Amino acid sequence: MTSVASATRTAGPGALAPARRPRRDWAWIGLVPFAAYVLIFLALPTVLAIGSGFFTKKGAFTLDNIAALGDPVILATFWNSTWVSVLTALVGAIVGALACYAMLGLSESGVVRTSVNAVSGTFAQFGGVTLAFAMIATIGLQGVVTKFLATTFGIDLYAGGAWIYGLPGLIPAYLYFQIPLMVITFMPALSALRPQWVEANLTLGGTRAGFWLHVGFPVLAPSFLASLLLLFANAFSSYATAAALASQGSQIVPLQIRAALTSETVLGRENLAGALALGMIVVVGVAMAVYNAVQRRAARWQR
Repeated sequence: MTSVASATRTAGPGALAPARRPRRDWAWIGLVPFAAYVLIFLALPTVLAIGSGFFTKKGAFTLDNIAALGDPVILATFWNSTWVSVLTALVGAIVGALACYAMLGLSESGVVRTSVNAVSGTFAQFGGVTLAFAMIATIGLQGVVTKFLATTFGIDLYAGGAWIYGLPGLIPAYLYFQIPLMVITFMPALSALRPQWVEANLTLGGTRAGFWLHVGFPVLAPSFLASLLLLFANAFSSYATAAALASQGSQIVPLQIRAALTSETVLGRENLAGALALGMIVVVGVAMAVYNAVQRRAARWQR
């Protein structure tokens, strides 16, 4: 009877339930396809590109390819890529920010704003051979706009030469997708400005100009800088549009890499493409590292 009573008390309402084993979380399995994609199409090509710059075709270790980065021709291509990327990033950031400001007073679900967002999302991904063909058909030597300006107003777009097939031709081509990309990335930050801040500023006797000078611009500066860095990295790493538009010469780093891959010898060094890719990875990696740091600071005002 004592044992039965003891067992009853143990199984009573106040008794502690047996400890359950922690259930395994299998949610990480959903990341396996994405992880495989990153490994195959990003990590592995990056490792191969970097590794090839330190070896010859016979597999011997060498630093000749890395030393080639100091060649005046290579330095010129890096400079060309840098100033084209900086120029298009600045123009794209300023024009895109102004477009965002113009839409700030519109309803988020309105026709105009939703249409601009949809068009920006499409144009930001529009590039490559299709964009190059559109540029040539529009403002090329025999383009529609070129002929219209020449016959109607007597304006010759190519009085100074066929600039569209060189570095100047890359500027309007890059701006075509830089401005929409700025609209996509900067609009959420601009929308995060709370109307209560403006009302509080006006209530305390401030002006709208004072609000933007002391509140708006300081708050938006990190987001603007982050978007600017993203646009720079986007232009610096662009290849398809430049390859289709500037068919002659290797004025920028991506085209120089193409020349190194398609020619048997470049500057007397093998696997130069790997060293050039390493240089691009360093430049873009630094830009994106600064972008992430600035973006984390900008995210404080978007919560």
